[in-house]
Amino acid sequence: MAETTRSNLRRGDLLPKILVDPPGPRSLELSSRLARAEPPGINTLYRDQPNIVWHEALGSNVLDVDGNRFLDLTAGFGVAAVGHRHPEVVAAVRSQSERLIHGLGDVCGHEIRIDLAERLNAIAPMPEAQTYFAVSGADAVEIALKTTLLFSGRPKFLAFDPSYHGLTLGALSATSRPEFREPFTEHLHEHCLRLPFGCPIAELERVFSEHSDLGAILFEPIVGREGVLIPPRRWLSELFRMARRSGVLTIADEVFTGGGRTGAFFATESEELIPDLIVCGKAIAGGLPIGAVLGRKEIFRAWKTSGEARHTATFVAHPLACASALATLDVLRDQNLVARAASLGAEIQKRCSSWPDRYEVLRETRGQGLLWGFEMSSAEHASQAMLRARSKGILILAGGPKGTVLQLAPPLTIHRRQLDVSLEILEEIFLQLSGDRR
Repeated sequence: MAETTRSNLRRGDLLPKILVDPPGPRSLELSSRLARAEPPGINTLYRDQPNIVWHEALGSNVLDVDGNRFLDLTAGFGVAAVGHRHPEVVAAVRSQSERLIHGLGDVCGHEIRIDLAERLNAIAPMPEAQTYFAVSGADAVEIALKTTLLFSGRPKFLAFDPSYHGLTLGALSATSRPEFREPFTEHLHEHCLRLPFGCPIAELERVFSEHSDLGAILFEPIVGREGVLIPPRRWLSELFRMARRSGVLTIADEVFTGGGRTGAFFATESEELIPDLIVCGKAIAGGLPIGAVLGRKEIFRAWKTSGEARHTATFVAHPLACASALATLDVLRDQNLVARAASLGAEIQKRCSSWPDRYEVLRETRGQGLLWGFEMSSAEHASQAMLRARSKGILILAGGPKGTVLQLAPPLTIHRRQLDVSLEILEEIFLQLSGDRR
């Protein structure tokens, strides 16, 4: 067993430290075992090449099995908003595990589930809010789409390109990327209409006028995984105006943006918009899997039945996840992390706004709070930047529809020195790839 498996991270505010070029020998060995044990496409191989294997994470640090220490600019796909293994979250999960680890799904509730539902209802912007729990973000999207169909009886819904709403069949109907969709096209929802994200208002007007059976609009207030795209000013407001006029429900997918990442608890708050339904996941449970749909009581009445629950799961509102979520919400509030994300985002904007003029390889920087995208000149440059960052101890993902965007989404608790060093390293990489044009 490698030495690192006998040691632990003691702090989560440390700078990177690379002992062996990643992926190291232990990561290579484990990647090989993983490739034999799991089918392709659901493992840690990148372009059929071995990747690092995580051993431990704390705060904004990740330790791999070879002893390399990284700065995590992914927050585990945005999940670790309060940092990996936050002590208050760990304590809450430990305490709950001594009472109740698993319940009885939709048949019998438990105390911590009720506490969390009430807490989320109080956070929700809509009046008379209720919470419908899910087991993941994609599951929550399914619930939201089903809710609108039950409520309105109108089968069609509008989604946008690009977008990412999950990969279950219902959510996949709204997700835009062809490589996700095309193998399953025959099974996808035939009533999903599509427009470009941020399209001209006239295009929205056309869809509303031509489709009287339009029941819902599913949108990301800021496109997350698919490139970190900010909508044009007032575009969302116009979308909401048309929806209200036509009796169409609005579903804000805040799985990525919710929980304070953009400098507001929900990104729709920035334009003072109140969706009919808000889809939550990722950050709200501090690392444990959970999802939720927040919505008006009037709309959720459509689910009432005297028989079996029409959408549920064995692990819905899992006691450990509920305890973790309550602790996470406490940390977000007590450490004022939403405002901190807004403040750090303003600093990133000031620092990075000139980069596209200085580095030939970089086309655009865009973002809000602690969600940023660095648009590279090609997918190859984005991939090179990601791998060079890893070699220097920075974990960052390249993605978007064309694979050209580096996405910065660190824990909201990241220390300023960690963030500064991360940006310094990224700037060095951009310089290496393109030359300085100052």
